[in-house]
Amino acid sequence: MDDVSLTTINDDGFDTRSLIGDFELEIDPMEKTGPNPNAVLVADYASCFLPAVRLGARKAGVGDLGRMEIDATATLDDEDDLESIAFTLRVEADVDDPDELVARGEELCHVHAALREELHADVTVETDAF
Repeated sequence: MDDVSLTTINDDGFDTRSLIGDFELEIDPMEKTGPNPNAVLVADYASCFLPAVRLGARKAGVGDLGRMEIDATATLDDEDDLESIAFTLRVEADVDDPDELVARGEELCHVHAALREELHADVTVETDAF
């Protein structure tokens, strides 16, 4: 995989546009033109974690997980810094060892590896969910 390269632009105000390959992502701490940076970070984490869980399950020989989704919540401190993140991971399949799914997702998710340990998501898994 290539290194990450992007351009982020701020013409005035507080909103930004990030040009990432052929994609454009608008982020706005005031939430007028796009989601705020903390929401984007939590979404990025969840968007990395879900496929990491699926890949980890495949590598472990776990059967098809079916549909998966994450509900993510984050708490902020008085200065709007992320203090904690929690995921509720819902998995269509009835999985014998949900903790193994979490461990494999944590092992393979690059965003998980990049965040400080105190900010790793506290993950609850609901299997046979759909």
